[in-house]
Amino acid sequence: MATVALFGATGKTGSRVLTRLLDRGDTVRALARRASALPEHDRLVVIQGDVLDPAAVADTVEGADAVLSLFGQVKGSPRTLQTDGTANIVAAMQDSGATRLVTLSGGGLRAPQDQPAFPDRLMRGALKLMAGHVLADAEGHLEILEKSHLDWTVVRGPRLTEDPRQGSYRAGWVGVGTGMKISREDLADFIVTQIDDRTFVHQMPFVSA
Repeated sequence: MATVALFGATGKTGSRVLTRLLDRGDTVRALARRASALPEHDRLVVIQGDVLDPAAVADTVEGADAVLSLFGQVKGSPRTLQTDGTANIVAAMQDSGATRLVTLSGGGLRAPQDQPAFPDRLMRGALKLMAGHVLADAEGHLEILEKSHLDWTVVRGPRLTEDPRQGSYRAGWVGVGTGMKISREDLADFIVTQIDDRTFVHQMPFVSA
């Protein structure tokens, strides 16, 4: 079993990932601003703090075999939260010697393998218009990863739903045999597989139902 550093454990997707990690026997080091927001478990170590605090991030990453970064912008977040937080995580991993990093982003972030159809381009255009800073932040976090020497993977998802777990998903590229939505339950399943699966190292798979 692995020791996993988890950022974003209190989020809608992150909480599901946390459950899966504990269920499979991993030890989890989770950063949270409120420790009470996470369950008590003998294999869960909660570090109180913020991803923008380098010391708290370093404490979370210490001793981890892999890092899952699932935090994102919410109302009132700094406009460069993902970029700056990712920079702290990368720096901590380089100091600790950990190499495996999986992050979560949206389909607006483009990969070279994508073949976006008109609906895909329309949705990305709407995102740039209504929340351009969120897309810019995602692109900033990718630049941090590309400059690092880590074994990173960016998991991208379409519209996330609260539908029940289906137990199946498709991992590919925007516009190439993938769909327009996925349940958070199935997305969490895929994210956990990426701890050990190196198929998508230095790539950005798009995961859908």
